[in-house]
Amino acid sequence: MPLTDTQIKGLRPAQSPTKHSDGEGLHLLVSPTGGKLWRLSYRHGGKQKTLAFGAYPAVSLADARSKRADAKRLLANGIDPGHQARIEKTNKLVASTNTFAAIADEFLAKAEREGKADATLTKKRWLLGMAKAQLGGRPIAEISAAEILLPLRQVEGQGNYETARRLRAVIGQVFRYAIATARAENDPTFGLKGALTTPVVTHRAALTDSKAFGGLLRAVWSYEGMVETRAALQLMALLYPRPGELRQAEWREFDLDGGVWSIPAARMKMRREHKKPLPKAAVAILRELHILTGRGRLVFPSVQSALRPMSENTLNSALRRMGFSSAEASAHGFRATASTLLNESGRWLADAIEAELAHVGADDVRSAYHRATYWDERVKMTAWWAGEIERLRTVLAVERD
Repeated sequence: MPLTDTQIKGLRPAQSPTKHSDGEGLHLLVSPTGGKLWRLSYRHGGKQKTLAFGAYPAVSLADARSKRADAKRLLANGIDPGHQARIEKTNKLVASTNTFAAIADEFLAKAEREGKADATLTKKRWLLGMAKAQLGGRPIAEISAAEILLPLRQVEGQGNYETARRLRAVIGQVFRYAIATARAENDPTFGLKGALTTPVVTHRAALTDSKAFGGLLRAVWSYEGMVETRAALQLMALLYPRPGELRQAEWREFDLDGGVWSIPAARMKMRREHKKPLPKAAVAILRELHILTGRGRLVFPSVQSALRPMSENTLNSALRRMGFSSAEASAHGFRATASTLLNESGRWLADAIEAELAHVGADDVRSAYHRATYWDERVKMTAWWAGEIERLRTVLAVERD
């Protein structure tokens, strides 16, 4: 006879386990301690087996019968329901451990092993920290586009449109890593690109007029603040690297006798070592600076600690103290100025200028060609530019007076 809820509630434990059948192999096993456990007895592959469905009343009589029906359907298709249950349990366990946070941490560890720049890693950790607040505990394979849109909208709501775009991009990188490691099947961020507000692009401030640039150079060369800051700004003008490449420079990278600065791949945007020829004016500045900071590792150490590089705000703050607004000049702007004036001079091949700026793309053959073929021209161009810097800050000053 099938069981009823009233009958089940009235069952009392005995000294040994007792079975109470509901039919078709389903029975309730009452333990001596009073536990009431659902079990299904069945045969598969010529063997007698038992499948557990859980305890009553957490698993009701109706639930147990539904599970029995599911098991019978599997048996009818030649599938062992016990084996299927173990697979599903494993999948749930895997899903619970493959959370967005766990895979994001794996992704960051991989990026660190691959030698990504510290600044890049710091930015990715910061962005993923925002994503983890809402997505961290969710199994990555179950996360929908709508869930991802929530943290993106929060960032947008603060007016940080570019940050929202970057956040979407780095979340997508985590999903693609999960796909590559067989923990997810698709990247939900792909369809969200059009959902975000496109930020208005604002270019970094740069003076591209010769006379205006000459005024900036005179202010830099007469700067009365920290010697290291003045030297850094002078080298930005002469060498026009990315500010981070200069701020984090180490003395071991410079061959002052040979006139070469070798910037390691880890600090380059394109992740390739970049060699820059040093004009005599830059070598002279570095030799003087070596007297001050040459005992340490860093060329431009922080005033707080010799183990940390100069702050990224130091150069821009110095420009502000010299009277140049953020709309007029920036540390990064020296690159735009050099690019503009070198191209306008008509003296140098555009590819040589691009190579000096380290604007080489992803084509390895072309990048090697840039480095090898244009080196001699870059040496001459660097010397000419140093002379132009001297002319702009002195000759134009005389003409103005």
